Amino acid sequence: MSHAPEHQATPETAHRRIPFFDALRGLTICSMVAFHASYDLAYLYGISMPWFTVGPFQEIWRSSISWTLLALAGWMTIYSRDNFKRAGVYGLSALTVYIATTVAAVDTPVNFGILFCMAASTLIFALAEPVLKRVPPLPAFIVLLALFALTWQVPHRAYEVWGLSWLGFPSPTFASGDYYPLVPFTFMYLAGSYAANLFKRHFGTEAPAWMYACRVSPLEAIGRHSLLIYLAHQPLVLLALNIVFGS
Repeated sequence: MSHAPEHQATPETAHRRIPFFDALRGLTICSMVAFHASYDLAYLYGISMPWFTVGPFQEIWRSSISWTLLALAGWMTIYSRDNFKRAGVYGLSALTVYIATTVAAVDTPVNFGILFCMAASTLIFALAEPVLKRVPPLPAFIVLLALFALTWQVPHRAYEVWGLSWLGFPSPTFASGDYYPLVPFTFMYLAGSYAANLFKRHFGTEAPAWMYACRVSPLEAIGRHSLLIYLAHQPLVLLALNIVFGS
């Protein structure tokens, strides 16, 4: 019996959902739910959690979630049949989060959060794809990661300008419960798209066989419904905490 090389997908696996990416996305979503539960306990319910509120751990945990989600969203550009449609879905979801957090007023409303960043970055990719395809992926990947690192601090200060918070230049009065402007986070998204191209060039297939064989069914199920879970998790977390700890 012949076997496909370990690093290649078989004809039967090509063009199917890739379980590895669903599982990785599912794991990241679980981490996100745990992070937001910890945040709510510490800042909304006043539970003493110095491991979370003191030191760099909170920022490291937050970054591990958002960077993974952004890079994965960028990676998925090579598998998407319609990146304009993806941008629209992300955009509507971002608007839903903004309206819900404004109406609920439990914490600071979310302006230009991670779903906004995914929507805008996907739209930028879709519009610029003919040009982006001409750029060699390895230099582009390296430059984009360098730009991400160099501009990391840009949105961490206030600017005497108005109307550019979406870009990464928040005004002194700007506030958001979740803030992922285009600078620097679109660089991470686009780095993910070029990483996918490098990966595909190396293996010569949509994905190696081990990515199809990597099965963690519960995480895959979460990963396949990640956007819905993202939209629903915070109200459910708050409801559960209210039941346990009271209002």
